[in-house]
Amino acid sequence: MINLEDIHSLTDFRRNASNYIDKIRETKAPLVLTVNGEAAVIVQDAHAFQQILDRLKSAEKTLELLQLEAMRKDIAFGIEQLKAGDYEEYDEDTLSDLFADVKARGRKHLAKNGVI
Repeated sequence: MINLEDIHSLTDFRRNASNYIDKIRETKAPLVLTVNGEAAVIVQDAHAFQQILDRLKSAEKTLELLQLEAMRKDIAFGIEQLKAGDYEEYDEDTLSDLFADVKARGRKHLAKNGVI
């Protein structure tokens, strides 16, 4: 979270850059610089920024592994359904019914979760 005390104008930063850089290195907190009163850029300690990138990369890797595991479980479940004969076959005439059913279930799921 950005502290309101860490929001400064770009002009002030230019005038006192070395003081601001010392503060950023000491606190590891990012500094928001404004142009015409609006946030324009963030200045941050390089080490703190690298730590954020490392955490993001780790989180992405974890998410990918979780997605792969979920996909494996779904595939295994599908294979078990096939083995048990728990499936329906569709042809050109009934395929539109399948698509309509999938859309209806998708809309119901989205509505249940407050998305639509």
